[in-house]
Amino acid sequence: MADQIEITPVSDKRDLKAFINVAYRINGDDPNWVPPLRSEMEELLTPGKNPFHDHARVQYFLAKRGGRVVGRISAHIDELAIKQPPEQGMGPGTGNWGLFEADDETVAKALIARAEQWLRDEGMTRVLAPISMSIWEEPGLLVKGHDHPPMLMMGHNKAEYESWVEGAGYGVEKSLFTYELEVQSGFGRLVDRIVKSSEKNDRITIRPVVKSRFAEEATICIDILNDAWSSNWGFVPFTEREIEYGAKKLKPLILEKANMIAELDGRPVAFMLSLPDVNPILKNMDGKLLPFNWLRLLRWVKNPSPADFRVPLMGVRREFQNTRLASQLAFIMIEYIRRYAVEHHNTQRAEIGWILDDNKGMKAIADAINSKQNREYRLYTRLL
Repeated sequence: MADQIEITPVSDKRDLKAFINVAYRINGDDPNWVPPLRSEMEELLTPGKNPFHDHARVQYFLAKRGGRVVGRISAHIDELAIKQPPEQGMGPGTGNWGLFEADDETVAKALIARAEQWLRDEGMTRVLAPISMSIWEEPGLLVKGHDHPPMLMMGHNKAEYESWVEGAGYGVEKSLFTYELEVQSGFGRLVDRIVKSSEKNDRITIRPVVKSRFAEEATICIDILNDAWSSNWGFVPFTEREIEYGAKKLKPLILEKANMIAELDGRPVAFMLSLPDVNPILKNMDGKLLPFNWLRLLRWVKNPSPADFRVPLMGVRREFQNTRLASQLAFIMIEYIRRYAVEHHNTQRAEIGWILDDNKGMKAIADAINSKQNREYRLYTRLL
């Protein structure tokens, strides 16, 4: 029958190309969707290129109706994630699906059912989804914030997906928030007082990252992150190859004074990563660098101005969490980054996230700098 849905595994380069391309067709009419670079998507999906595959079992599926591709989904098991304590969100028996796109609800349910069956066949007993594909990449389904484009490294999906996923029997496991803020005028007297007080403390040094030794600086930041986040919900440790890979990918976007490391008595104890938002440049490229888009992108990377910024990661070593020092370090780093971004890149707004719905400390910092929640992502769960 012409309307029958066929779900098939991706088995060759032609299928992989179709898997990548269907997202551009399905989201092409959404003015707020930002097409990722097709070459980046191919790298993400390819074992040997993306080190996530070193510790994961992955299968991609295409949905077809009448020979036409009408959807896609990935099913995957992160071997590092299933070794984490269950109370932290992952744990034994937990698989994932992600990279989800569908023309309609019928297609959506067929894709989700096929991903679930693959996970069952691999011995999984529970799904946590969507995650595309590592928890550090694009976790969660966008359920609030469809009315504006995402910043770099943020997911964006059709609003209908929320009801389709919940209609497939999934319940909400966790919400992730992003917060936006205007940065031209500063963060107010309270933050100014905290910053000035911290600057008088001779034990504290706030320094920019040094790009010429960025691999070493990235190792310092990841060491802090692995310590700071080790008991957080959803935490999965980075491998050495992932650290090297991530540093190489991020280096072109690294602006030294927009990324800070905090030292206490000369010891690195906190960091804050801030990246210029490249999405406005990518918006009209249709995911292609050729023939001339690569030149536009290169020019922008060399001088990203005007540019808004996103803070995707920060961390304070566990021994200092829930102390006055932790909030001091956070406020002084974000204020130094704000000053630099406004002066050198004419930055108007910034975004912080993701922040877990139960992370009281980060939500308090977001409130103190007068930011407002602008996007919500949800992670769903279901027993198999």
